[in-house]
Amino acid sequence: MSQKPYRIVGHSLAKVDGPAKCTGQTKFADDLFLPGMVHAKLHRAPLPHARIVRVDTSEAEKMPGVVAVLTGKELPIPFGILPVSQDEHALCLDRIRFVGDPVAAVAALEEDIAFAAMNRIRVEYEPLKAVMSIQAALDNPEPRIHDYGEEGNIHKKVALEFGDVRHGFAGADEIFVDTFYYEGSTHLALEQHAVVAAPEPDGRLTVWSSTQTPHYVHRALAKVLELPPAYIRVIATPVGGGFGGKSDPFQHEIVAAKLALKIGRPVKICLTREEVFYCHRGRHPVLMSVKTGVKKDGSITAMHFRSVLDGGGYGSYGVASTYYTGALQTVTYRIPHYKFDGVRVFTNKPPCGPKRGHGTPQPRFALEVHLDKIAGHLGLDPAEMRRSQLVPPNSITANHLRIGSMGLGTCIDKVVGGSGWKKKFRRLPRGRGVGIACSSYISGAGLPIYWNRMPHTGVQIKLDRGGGICVFCGQIDIGQGSDSVLAQMVAEILGVDPLTIRLVTGDTDLTPVDLGSYSSRVTLMMGNAAIQAAERARDLVARAVAKQWKLSPSRIVFAAGRVFDTENPDQGMSFAESVQAAEAEFGTIGTVGSYTPPPSPGKYRGAGVGPSPAYSYSAAIAQVEVDPDTGWTQVERIWIAHDCGKCINPMLVTGQVEGSVYMGLGEALMEEQVFRANRNGVHKIPSMLDYKSPTTEDMCEVTTYLIEDPDPNGPFGAKEAGQGPLLPIAPAIANAVFDAVGVRIDEIPITPEKILRALRSPDRRCGPASYPRIPMPEPIRVPLPGTEA
Repeated sequence: MSQKPYRIVGHSLAKVDGPAKCTGQTKFADDLFLPGMVHAKLHRAPLPHARIVRVDTSEAEKMPGVVAVLTGKELPIPFGILPVSQDEHALCLDRIRFVGDPVAAVAALEEDIAFAAMNRIRVEYEPLKAVMSIQAALDNPEPRIHDYGEEGNIHKKVALEFGDVRHGFAGADEIFVDTFYYEGSTHLALEQHAVVAAPEPDGRLTVWSSTQTPHYVHRALAKVLELPPAYIRVIATPVGGGFGGKSDPFQHEIVAAKLALKIGRPVKICLTREEVFYCHRGRHPVLMSVKTGVKKDGSITAMHFRSVLDGGGYGSYGVASTYYTGALQTVTYRIPHYKFDGVRVFTNKPPCGPKRGHGTPQPRFALEVHLDKIAGHLGLDPAEMRRSQLVPPNSITANHLRIGSMGLGTCIDKVVGGSGWKKKFRRLPRGRGVGIACSSYISGAGLPIYWNRMPHTGVQIKLDRGGGICVFCGQIDIGQGSDSVLAQMVAEILGVDPLTIRLVTGDTDLTPVDLGSYSSRVTLMMGNAAIQAAERARDLVARAVAKQWKLSPSRIVFAAGRVFDTENPDQGMSFAESVQAAEAEFGTIGTVGSYTPPPSPGKYRGAGVGPSPAYSYSAAIAQVEVDPDTGWTQVERIWIAHDCGKCINPMLVTGQVEGSVYMGLGEALMEEQVFRANRNGVHKIPSMLDYKSPTTEDMCEVTTYLIEDPDPNGPFGAKEAGQGPLLPIAPAIANAVFDAVGVRIDEIPITPEKILRALRSPDRRCGPASYPRIPMPEPIRVPLPGTEA
């Protein structure tokens, strides 16, 4: 696709919110203080599974400074992010399902008083048997953690077959089977969750929250509080890190709102760091099995992928996560016949949900290590094998996902050339090695969480006769730079400086609906809506100016804060003057734009998870040094190439890619959210002192290549850059460890203990021994695209 030269898009401009954040002027949720505001704390359960016999708040109510207490009986209506998993209560009614489940709340004049009063609440429990692992959930259908879902403690089962997998395996020269495990991890955002709720004199309610999804928080509040949605205003404050961890509606948001209505004054709740660990919604622990048939040249004839997810105590995004563990295997390499079995179980641990990549880093780790083993067995270069099996652009996969632009081949070429792969692979001295892996990710989901035909996002633009431009959009900048992207896109079309544009975002009263900052959807979806709104505004102004100059509107150009005749540049006026001409001609100038993704070709049950307007692609090579005596692994360097379609702001894209590398290093080598099963399910490491995550000292050198393969569905050709680059990091490191010391670590994280165990093992491997036997329903059989009757 030929690219026109842009004046603003494609340039590394400063972030529009940078000055306020660098000078400390940005107000996060916990920075808000309102007149008459009180503080609230949640009393959380100390057991992983129990019935609530009695809640006694009398001692807390007697404390001086206590304003109100709240128990679950005052908030009986359940909620949840997905329509199929409305299984949470703001405060537990009759049962707690993990250590940290909130049971009661207390509001007081000071935070310390609220904390002390919270500890005076007495709750009598009847302990129930706790289910603390995937295997325990499968082995113990009773007691059930929830009464809905599949049988026992199985939340969801998915069984899909595309084409004829048995036929595909029959045509293979060899068949390979592997099992893998990926431990759960948490987001570790710098900012803790916080909320302020304030009642208005007219009976309305305003809630400021550190959330990625103000629209869905608004929806949950209206449901649980039984208020008309028009009576609730949710304002998403600037977010100090989300990574998916602030995508659910949370209990503390609803509790603060209820307390504010109850006492008639503002209420703030800021979670402690320990509470954030218990809220969780992080990476699912996943056990996986991959069976693949291949020809001697490495081409795949069939694949059967199985996964079982540890979902924790509630549904969250879990049903979608289950589908995602099987949906995207087909969008990188050609898989003509594909079968997927997925299971999610409930356990008595904090609920898992969407962490950067949402259900896809785990299967990508399994697939990329599995392919590396196949390449080694067949005597093929793993980079060349991958390069030769890529899904072609503008094609449809076996599971009916439509591929647009596809720059993975160029990504592989860049990292192979830049790293000196051919001189290093299997040629470095013992203890040092290189490994390669690839990945893909969506640029927003093709369907909304609540299925409907309405737009996924909208943008409004108001032009002021003084030349001011105000852009309204419900999107949330969670640090990824979406405010800057929005300003640059509008500025490109209207020919102004992005820093002169006023942005109003994430306010359910003032902005059009946007579904939130998750699934890498913002740039593509918000961008398309912004372009539509900006072009409509530009066309109105151009028509007015052209009429004044007696020209065709096609000759009017917008650039450098001016509007002029492209054939006679001396004839021009300031942007403000052009808006005045348009307002005189048409009245007040305001335009709107919206975006709905194109329909997916998949029509089977479950086809709603996986389709996207465009897929990004990444390839990474890791170089590691492993000490065979201690098992200590040091990642020396990562070469990563990412196909983002078109860089709206290359500096921001590079930051997202390298941030993904950083998070991938942590998951690959050290991060794990684990619990003490023999000590009442208590979190082992609920603090930043104990939870292992990379510091700046642990960060390796990174060489980043930005590959631009514009996609026609993206704004200016742009695709996602926020999550896809994380996916290849863990498998690239695992493959590099094998190259260095000849052992396979088939589970994440790759710790020194596991490397030493594998070095001493006869099969030179550390990982799960087998995949459990789980009775599955007959799969939904879906014909391959083009073969439907």
